[in-house]
Amino acid sequence: MPTVILVRHGRSSANTSGVLAGRTPGVKLDETGLQQAAAVAERLAELPLAAIVTSPLDRCKQTAAAIAKYHQELRPATDRRLTECGYGDWTGKKLSALMKEPLWPVVQQHPSAVTFPNGESMRGMQQRAVDAVRAHDAALAESHGPGALWVAVSHADVIKAIVADALAQHLDTFQRIVVDTASTTIITYTQTRPFLVRLNDSGSELASLIPKPAEPAKGRRRKPTKQSSDAVVGGR
Repeated sequence: MPTVILVRHGRSSANTSGVLAGRTPGVKLDETGLQQAAAVAERLAELPLAAIVTSPLDRCKQTAAAIAKYHQELRPATDRRLTECGYGDWTGKKLSALMKEPLWPVVQQHPSAVTFPNGESMRGMQQRAVDAVRAHDAALAESHGPGALWVAVSHADVIKAIVADALAQHLDTFQRIVVDTASTTIITYTQTRPFLVRLNDSGSELASLIPKPAEPAKGRRRKPTKQSSDAVVGGR
């Protein structure tokens, strides 16, 4: 199956003010966030991307637009399943105040039990985000082949939840995962298991992700190599 490059949006004004933005409309990248978006776009510029999909929130759309500048043939598609968790009544409040809420330690230690007041459950967030990634992956495998690379721009908790699923970890462990602004997290899905290729990567080269064309044997065409779901013993 194709490889998804999960990109967290660049730093926003809410990140710097200590506010839980959630789905608040109009939250945009600050000056540092714009620079971060430009930097991750430059890192992705040389990759033959098959698609760019983004959360509908402004900070993600701005990040996706920066990436699309290097891929003029692509128009970022919006998928609401990649949007931020629905924090309900917590939305727009200071994190320092939310830390005093009785629900806060549950969010930290037992997120699978959390449904935010007048909001979404964290289990529901994970399910719809994983479903989105797998659906786009399957569609791109059909249209662009198993070596396709594509980008999904989303939010920290959403990406962390997708990573936990890929690692077959319980959602209650996902707070152990760190996803920084404008970082890349890369997952390759195969028929029987996903492989976490990189996590919270903000600086390494990405050219090694480009699929290498198969070299035909002399005098005859080489059959395409079937993608394996097996891990390489001793490392790859």
